[in-house]
Amino acid sequence: MRAAVRAPRRLRGEVSLPGDKSISHRAVILNAVAEGEARVSGLSTGADVASTAGCLRALGVEIEDGRVAGRGLEGLREPSGPLDCGNSGTTMRLLAGLLASRPFPVTLVGDQSLSRRPMERVAAPLRLMGGHVTTQPLRVGGDGELHGIEYESPVASAQVKSALLLAGLAAVGTTCVLEPAQTRDHTERMLDAMGAPVARDRLAVTLTGPVSSLRPLDVAVPGDVSAAVFWLVAAGFHREGRVLLRGVGVNPTRTAFLDVLSDCGIDVTRLEPRMQGAEPVADLLVAAGSDWRALEVGGARAAELIDELPVLAVAATQLPGTSLITGAAELRLKESDRIAAMAAGLSAMGADLTELPDGWEIRGPRHLEGAGVSSQGDHRVAMALAVAGLLADGQTEIGGAECVEISYPGFWDDLEALCS
Repeated sequence: MRAAVRAPRRLRGEVSLPGDKSISHRAVILNAVAEGEARVSGLSTGADVASTAGCLRALGVEIEDGRVAGRGLEGLREPSGPLDCGNSGTTMRLLAGLLASRPFPVTLVGDQSLSRRPMERVAAPLRLMGGHVTTQPLRVGGDGELHGIEYESPVASAQVKSALLLAGLAAVGTTCVLEPAQTRDHTERMLDAMGAPVARDRLAVTLTGPVSSLRPLDVAVPGDVSAAVFWLVAAGFHREGRVLLRGVGVNPTRTAFLDVLSDCGIDVTRLEPRMQGAEPVADLLVAAGSDWRALEVGGARAAELIDELPVLAVAATQLPGTSLITGAAELRLKESDRIAAMAAGLSAMGADLTELPDGWEIRGPRHLEGAGVSSQGDHRVAMALAVAGLLADGQTEIGGAECVEISYPGFWDDLEALCS
């Protein structure tokens, strides 16, 4: 599928975002092993969360219309074949942690893209905990009792951290994960709300097991802030931009992007801040910015922004001076090599940039021109290039546009509505 995008005269309206993908994964996984039934509303309708639900059904969990019938920590059954994680690295890594303590072995497989992504980063610490784990394909479980460890993660990864905490539910003793930079904390928040003995001390997260049971937790999933960022950039740089995003999750471990936009000269107003279960939520209002300034992102901040960096590269093309985004080598290991994919797409549209091993150097402001570009099969690349198309002269055609189904099935409909 090819999507055609043109700069509209105005970019205005309201958007109801898809449910937060990270929270959706965790809500169904943790409630699947709780003692009783839970209701999860606002679940992400993307393919990744559907992969998680499908794997859990294969393990004997009833999931239907937001109802999750928990089987308890010991109640998962052996599946009849490999678990298909589709394109979802979150599904594969979190389930690897959950299943590492099971008395039966489970094989987790995925599509061609997922099969190339690094799984040793979760396999290695699970082996240190006593788990039987092999990779290519990823295979976990079987005989062996898990024990707690103190693990200093070499990468800032919420998926690795969450996998070890899920394994820690069945491990004897304390599991401690030390992060090089703080990552999203949805797993810890949800575990705490379900009665697990989890604690955080700055960059260290601990859980003491084995945990006998988890309470079921009704979850109202907020709008996905990682989906919000596309509209924040588009409206912030469009001369007639004004967009309201309802009910967006504003967890402090996910909102570094708002600070970066503010530093660049784009103010996002938080309206009606409130708590929705364990998560902070607000409506976000953004309008065309002014007094723009170049940006610099690196180190721990890059880790916080890892999903948002492709569209931040688009923003940098509109800023004066030289913007620098580094510390993001992890982008080369996503659904595509996002550093190369964004460099190719933006260069085709006239951006002045240099591709770095771990990011980009981008010189602006640059007048973008519509062009034929490729998503490389990556949903975040497709949406970031669509935002570039909204700010460019002429028509931009994005190849492989159907990949947005992974996280934001309604993206093209929302884009059309804002442009009308």
